[in-house]
Amino acid sequence: MNVTSEHTERFKELLEEVYTEVDLLKKHLKEAKREQLHLIKKLGEERGKQTDIFSAISESERLAMRQQITSMIHKIDRHLEGN
Repeated sequence: MNVTSEHTERFKELLEEVYTEVDLLKKHLKEAKREQLHLIKKLGEERGKQTDIFSAISESERLAMRQQITSMIHKIDRHLEGN
């Protein structure tokens, strides 16, 4: 076997390895895209379930919470003024 045909054979072997690796990477990419779509869908579902704290409580509960917070702020202010 001459040197040129040995190099040609080696090139073909390496080229086949590259093709195999590219195919494997394409499969991984396809799986990753599928997983990404699944996660995007799941995120959308979870966002749909999400509500903020104020829409989940009634107006009277909001007013009571506001009064408690205002009262705590006044207590903190009085405490700081006393020091």
